[in-house]
Amino acid sequence: MSTFYDEIGGSTTIRRIVHRFYEGVATDEVMRPMYPEADLGPAEERFALFLEQYWGGPTTYSERRGHPRLRMRHAPFAVTPTAAQHWLTHFRAALDEVALPPEQDQQFWDYVTHAAQFMVNTPEEPGPVS
Repeated sequence: MSTFYDEIGGSTTIRRIVHRFYEGVATDEVMRPMYPEADLGPAEERFALFLEQYWGGPTTYSERRGHPRLRMRHAPFAVTPTAAQHWLTHFRAALDEVALPPEQDQQFWDYVTHAAQFMVNTPEEPGPVS
């Protein structure tokens, strides 16, 4: 039985997506401060392992880190609606670069847009009152 992971090209495709995503994060003024590590490599590896497992690939993520607990793992960071939009901007660029077939692209995009909204844990700071 084929999984979505297999259909999109497995680890090679997911790692291309994640690498392109982190290229965007590296220079993003909103996203980069959420990654306290100087080297984004470990975060890139964790995200790739998570997506591989989520889409039906190896279970290495859970074997190494346990249950994903995404909201708990992101709780120390102020994930605002603006941060979620920045995250999605970089993910969209990554999906565009790998050029999945439209149906698979839509399935992946639907998941990440839902995930981005689910991770929001902080409202926007109110702007100055005019």
